[in-house]
Amino acid sequence: MRLLIVQDKEKNIRLDLFLTQKLNISRKYCGSLIDSGQIIVNDKISKKSYLLKTNDTIKVPNIEKNFSSNIFEPINLKLKIIYEDQYLVVIDKPQNLIVHPSLSYSGVTLINGLYYQIKDFQFSEGNRPGIIHRLDKDTTGLIVVGKTEEAVIRMQKLIKKREIKRIYWALIYGFLGYDCGTCDIPIRRSIHNRLKMEVSLQGKPSITHFRILKKFEKFSLLELKLETGRMHQIRVHLSYLKHPIVGDCLYGPKKQTLQQQLLHAKKLEFTHPFTGEKLKFETSLPLQFQEFLNKIESN
Repeated sequence: MRLLIVQDKEKNIRLDLFLTQKLNISRKYCGSLIDSGQIIVNDKISKKSYLLKTNDTIKVPNIEKNFSSNIFEPINLKLKIIYEDQYLVVIDKPQNLIVHPSLSYSGVTLINGLYYQIKDFQFSEGNRPGIIHRLDKDTTGLIVVGKTEEAVIRMQKLIKKREIKRIYWALIYGFLGYDCGTCDIPIRRSIHNRLKMEVSLQGKPSITHFRILKKFEKFSLLELKLETGRMHQIRVHLSYLKHPIVGDCLYGPKKQTLQQQLLHAKKLEFTHPFTGEKLKFETSLPLQFQEFLNKIESN
């Protein structure tokens, strides 16, 4: 962590502009650091538009300006491609695979697999080439990727307008008090643990719809629909409701019934941003998820 102290000549400058000049990084990258809560001003998470004051203290993470050179290295990850055209690719992501590199991780990611299997993947720079939305490392299921910058831009506009339907299945501990409902609770990055998110009135709007598909002796199978897409949103909301996801060591009990996190991106629906075609995708539960369901159902 690096500490910066604002001098008198630097007051009244926007936080994002100040850091862009001070750290020699792009404004877009700087904005992503601020939006994700990694920049702390006077011990508080701040906004990009914050105007600096003399003697403000700014805590900045140690920034690697150049991500690992292997980001563009083609690696055969044997990705399961559900759909592909000249603009988009839909993949059934396996467990234990990070989508893109970050300040804390520069190893093998989904991107390496894309460069191996997608021959017309048209990116040569950046740390998130083609990425439209994310799935956590241990969340399995459907993720859509853009082959070109224009495809990424158009798909991200659909996400902002909430025109991409994302349906998840999760197995949780215990039973919710209602068969369906909505969790409308703001989320922000935790001020105590930068790897976690937390419920907070100072957070960003976060909306998760859910309904119970089936109840077991000690567990419930849920279908969840995201209206917003905050980091760890489903996991945080279910943990807040005191019914964390089975296998979620970060937001659930440390001693888990199962080592795999049972959260799966099962359905994906959107209108193709170039052709106007209505696209719907659905994928089966991963083997370990299905086997655990079979086990608790037979008990």
